[in-house]
Amino acid sequence: MSNFTDNILIGLLANFSIANKEYTFKPLTDGFINDTFLVLTDDKPLYILQRVNHLVFKNIDGLMNNIHNALENLDDVDYHKITLVKTQDGKSFYENNEDDKAYWRLMTYINESTTYNTTENQEIAFEAGRVIGKFHVLLNDIKVDNYIDTIPRFHDLELRKSQFEEALQNAQQHKKEVAAIDIDFAIETLSKLSAMRQVELPTRICHNDTKLNNILFSQKDSKALCLIDLDTIMKGKFHYDFGDAVRTIVNTAPEDEQQHDKITFKKSLFESFVSGIASNGAFLSKEEIDALPYGAILLPFLHGLRALTDYLNNNIYYKVAYENQNLDRSRSLFDFTKKAINNLDFMKEVTTEKLLS
Repeated sequence: MSNFTDNILIGLLANFSIANKEYTFKPLTDGFINDTFLVLTDDKPLYILQRVNHLVFKNIDGLMNNIHNALENLDDVDYHKITLVKTQDGKSFYENNEDDKAYWRLMTYINESTTYNTTENQEIAFEAGRVIGKFHVLLNDIKVDNYIDTIPRFHDLELRKSQFEEALQNAQQHKKEVAAIDIDFAIETLSKLSAMRQVELPTRICHNDTKLNNILFSQKDSKALCLIDLDTIMKGKFHYDFGDAVRTIVNTAPEDEQQHDKITFKKSLFESFVSGIASNGAFLSKEEIDALPYGAILLPFLHGLRALTDYLNNNIYYKVAYENQNLDRSRSLFDFTKKAINNLDFMKEVTTEKLLS
């Protein structure tokens, strides 16, 4: 991030169709994958400038086409529109071929908006459910074949299992010793989840990364505005978006929390979240509703497994602030997975009552 000076960023902005003003920049550091900057003028935020990580996202044209197509439909009275700013030659992103190849995009900033990493507020949980449901309602009738997989098999349990097994085979012995308990839990849970396989479910266009801080909220009244961080918009199943949201809404601790007694499965937040989804009316099939508790176990486990795999691979995927951060992430996510498994019957009862009645 420090490699991008203001002069470099100003030069990049010149490639987009925006007014010629004095701009300043503020780096945003919450994300693990892309480099992101808030663009301001007179201290007023106007845009989000982002360098897309082409080492993670191999097909930039396809990715940006996904986002463009989705944003054309994601606009309603209770869903705030985000606009991709065109380049000077009318494209949705700028490709910089000088020295180090890079891909940049510019999007409008929603004023007086905020995000939350966690919450204990039932209204926030409800609004998160409502806006995720609204996202799916707005994209319900579009052609899924027009969307590429930006990260193929992103939530594929078999792929993540094979990657984990390969990392385990090649890992340094001391890492395997430090993570022995976590490795055992991963192997045991992989077996359990394989036995819980679902019936064939409808394919939807999903966000695929619906953690709470990927939802924008109004600073004025805590209403959810829209989903952000759109790189993973692609084909998926609704229980992916459901489960990924549950892991950060129902748990009031950060995902790398080391004190596991602080990791929660707050039933009141789960009920509020499901009520928010239900406020959009009936748009899910019975089979999709039946799969939701499975998704609330699968997604935190998959994220924990990926973090453990990256730890064993010497932290080659996620940015880390310290050596064992991926292991801490994995342990925290695995602890929440255990709590979700313990609440399986509760989740079945709530989702059935609120979404099937």
